[in-house]
Amino acid sequence: MWDFSMGRAMGMMLRTLPFILLRMAVYFGITLGYILVTGIGAGVGYGVGGFGDESFQASTTLWGGFAGFGIFGAIMYWAREYILYIVKAGHIAVLIELIDDKPMPQGRGQIDHATAVVKERFPQASMLFVMDQLIKGVIRAITGLVRGIMTILPIPGAQQFAGLLSAFLRVAVGFIDEVILAYAIRTQSTNAWMSAKEALVLYGQNYKVLLKNAAWLALFVYGLSFLVFLLMLAPAALVVYLMPGAWAAGGVVFALLFAWSVKTALLEPFAITCMMQVYFKVIEGQQPNPEWEAKLEQLSGKFRKLKDRALGAANDAPNTPTV
Repeated sequence: MWDFSMGRAMGMMLRTLPFILLRMAVYFGITLGYILVTGIGAGVGYGVGGFGDESFQASTTLWGGFAGFGIFGAIMYWAREYILYIVKAGHIAVLIELIDDKPMPQGRGQIDHATAVVKERFPQASMLFVMDQLIKGVIRAITGLVRGIMTILPIPGAQQFAGLLSAFLRVAVGFIDEVILAYAIRTQSTNAWMSAKEALVLYGQNYKVLLKNAAWLALFVYGLSFLVFLLMLAPAALVVYLMPGAWAAGGVVFALLFAWSVKTALLEPFAITCMMQVYFKVIEGQQPNPEWEAKLEQLSGKFRKLKDRALGAANDAPNTPTV
């Protein structure tokens, strides 16, 4: 059914426990931040509403909560590239070394080591963030190609099924962009843009196998996330009840935030570890196919931008004397 070992993935997760704890601290901290800032906003709104009647107070409490939620969301929007740089890419760096059976430092040394590796490959957080966005765009284009194939099949209802399949695959491929970054780190190339380009071509060559495994992992990850959401409805509703002028939808929102934090802190790195197993196994011994590179150039403007940056980085690299 699938081509990864869940047992091996769990073992690798345990060996990168410092990063798992870091991810939990970051993502559960973000969830707590949303709750606290939303609560402060609602409290301010409740206080302002004291100058009016009950209807006015309920309205100001609601808008205060929305304002707090929005303000913290804006802060997280600006912090997202640094989270990718320090937390996600760092975890990928140590997982790669485990895949290659290299010795790993323990404790805080593991995080320091991974941070040094990431900074060596990607000198700036903004560079990694831009690369990640381009990679996601190319992966979406490949997923769209699958939908296009489905729509031209002479099967009744194929177009409607293709729409459902495309929506599901968009969820499933959410794990693949970090696998492409893993290739860029693993190759130890001085031109990370070129490594990412090669990794995407190799992904395109093997998209059927990779999408199949991504689909299984999506069912697993989002199924467990939904269970976490159901379990968190009761405590999240209690948090909202304790807030002044409690708003009914708040319990659902906070339960979703808790489920998201479990997904991103624990389930997502597990899925990425599984996908890394599949990707590096399936591309072993392969070279990027020029036909697939040409196909991606036609298919995706993001791929063309990535290739331009790769060629630009190659031209800017200092010439090394030949011996």
